[in-house]
Amino acid sequence: MTGIDDLPVRDELRGKSPYGAPQLDVPVRLNTNENPYRLPEPLVERIAERVREAARDLNRYPDRDAVELRTQLAKYLTDTSGHEVGLANVWAANGSNEVIQQLLQTFGGPGRTAIGFEPSYSMHGLIARGTGTGWISGPRNDDFTIDVETAVQAIASQRPDVVFVTTPNNPTGNAVPPETVLALYEAAQAAKPSMVVVDEAYIEFSHGDSLLPLIEGRPNLVVSRTMSKAFGAAGLRLGYLAAHPAVVDAVQLVRLPYHLSAVTQATALAALEHTGTLLKYVEQLKAERDRLVSELRAIGFEVVESDANFVQFGRFEGPGGSHAAWQKILDQGVLVRDNGIPGWLRVSAGTPEENDAFLDAVRELKKEQSA
Repeated sequence: MTGIDDLPVRDELRGKSPYGAPQLDVPVRLNTNENPYRLPEPLVERIAERVREAARDLNRYPDRDAVELRTQLAKYLTDTSGHEVGLANVWAANGSNEVIQQLLQTFGGPGRTAIGFEPSYSMHGLIARGTGTGWISGPRNDDFTIDVETAVQAIASQRPDVVFVTTPNNPTGNAVPPETVLALYEAAQAAKPSMVVVDEAYIEFSHGDSLLPLIEGRPNLVVSRTMSKAFGAAGLRLGYLAAHPAVVDAVQLVRLPYHLSAVTQATALAALEHTGTLLKYVEQLKAERDRLVSELRAIGFEVVESDANFVQFGRFEGPGGSHAAWQKILDQGVLVRDNGIPGWLRVSAGTPEENDAFLDAVRELKKEQSA
């Protein structure tokens, strides 16, 4: 029977597995960092109106440059960060993963390399390999922070073409201080110069501010975002970036023609009209995230400080380690994420009821461990 490795696939893809989190039919699913709240009915109705309008012209190609959408995304960034950006600073694509892919197609590729500080978002390395970009795994400290001196040395010695900094970091949840990003940016410019991509997929859940203002005067710095998390629109697949206009011009060299459908653009525009309501859900999730951190520590778990909509907790040792703990939690009807980081699991912040079910499950787990 023919398998993938029997085909003439590229060498760097052999033996690899596609990205994906296991989805199981259980009462409580807290493993993929989704926003647990359904879109409010007024927004659903507005989406239907906008899509209905777009449907009348589906015989025509959509706006290739997504001008109206990018304009509204720029307004959202300006309003929420206090740093003014305009249409020329913003680019949008099908999820932040396509944004990352376009950046690597533009600034990476065969003969070039990218570095990320792991554990971090695994798609950075996967997309790097998919675009023929060499991947360098940079180190983190035991507490999952980035050691500035070590990271700067890695950039100086490896001279990567693209540097990824994820803040808040996935899967650990901790934020990266702006001074760390600035130090890495300066090191990257001294080495090549290189592009620095700050992945802010979870920034709306942070206790601190966006690093978006850092793009001012730094043409090789990019901030990427998504509507999947804070906007509760994981099924929409809309990501975007903010950067110097030259970066926006550059990624258009590799984007596919008419890559954002008219329906996607219409749906995203409707969501942006309801930003105020959607960000209230974010505030609820931030409170629930902080409750999870507090409760998990009270139960006796070690917890990484989280600025995202999820919490990494542990440490699980002994027979089976974290995977055995994951299974015991699952046996009680709650699905969390085992990311393969020894001794740790990750739980997404859900509704209060979902979080209660999770906390009950881990209390039982702790009792078993203590017996």
